[in-house]
Amino acid sequence: MTLLRPGVFHPRPARRNVKKLPPLIHLTDAARFPDPEPAVFALPRGSLVILRHYDAANRHLLARRLATLCRARGLRLLIAGDGRLAAAVGADGLHLPEWLARGQISVGYGWRRRRPDWLITAAAHSEAALHHAEAAGADAVLLAPLFPTKSHPGACPLGIVRFARLAHQAHLPVYGLGGIDALAARRLRDSGAVGIAAVSALGDAVPLIL
Repeated sequence: MTLLRPGVFHPRPARRNVKKLPPLIHLTDAARFPDPEPAVFALPRGSLVILRHYDAANRHLLARRLATLCRARGLRLLIAGDGRLAAAVGADGLHLPEWLARGQISVGYGWRRRRPDWLITAAAHSEAALHHAEAAGADAVLLAPLFPTKSHPGACPLGIVRFARLAHQAHLPVYGLGGIDALAARRLRDSGAVGIAAVSALGDAVPLIL
């Protein structure tokens, strides 16, 4: 992976008192990249990994392996949709899929009370979902799809203008997710994003601007 010059993002101060947020988030994808370890191994120190692999038969084992790898590589690990698994493997927090942030608001706050040191993120695909993420107590939100993406070929992308409007209006830090490559990352300058989140861009080792 080639890392280009720093300083692309110009985030405003976070509105929540949280740990320093990383500029780069990698989300695993069981369908496209069944083995997430090569992509995780290539991440720069300080990045964040979100383990999805929701239906993987070996999810518990994979979570433990990634937890060990992330600690050794200086990365942080969140487990998507399963706070108990996150606690069991010593992860750094929890990621709330949009359906969970929308339908079970108490989940985020419940784990916040039990694990105040955790980082909790949420996914959002609309303005309403942004509000749900805030209500669920998320520290940051991954707003998608920013650009056309192979993961959801039929989804209508937000585009940079709408993304920037939503990011500046949000009451929590926002990451851009979907169709991120080096060129797309450059277009996020002054958009209000605190960083980028990606699946295929990292798996394909496309150069990303941090």
